Amino acid sequence: VQLVESGGGMVQPGGSLRLSCAASGFPFRLVDMSWVRQAPGKGPEWVSAISTEGTNIYYSDSVKGRFTISRDNAQNTLFLQMNSLKPEDTALYYCAGQHRLRIGATNPKEYDYWGQGTQVTVSS
Repeated sequence: VQLVESGGGMVQPGGSLRLSCAASGFPFRLVDMSWVRQAPGKGPEWVSAISTEGTNIYYSDSVKGRFTISRDNAQNTLFLQMNSLKPEDTALYYCAGQHRLRIGATNPKEYDYWGQGTQVTVSS
């Protein structure tokens, strides 16, 4: 079972990044997926979630209108398009999966699957 995030990096404020999360070893298309982030010195923050078929999508207020979550079940991949990035978006971004979606969950123990994270740094 594996979730591997990629696409992180350093970007200037106002810039964009697209994160990917490649899944293997479990039935990705049957799992609700989320992005959770953790900034240095802060607790984890739930960012966004998407249901198995992409029908239901949810965002935290802090990213609504700037981030877009999507998934490609044929490729077992989850995405997070991040636009209009702000310094406060700097964090380690994790993708995570749940067989039963619980919006807002931030503890890895609340997830059935959890990745290793990819760093996003927004700085001028």
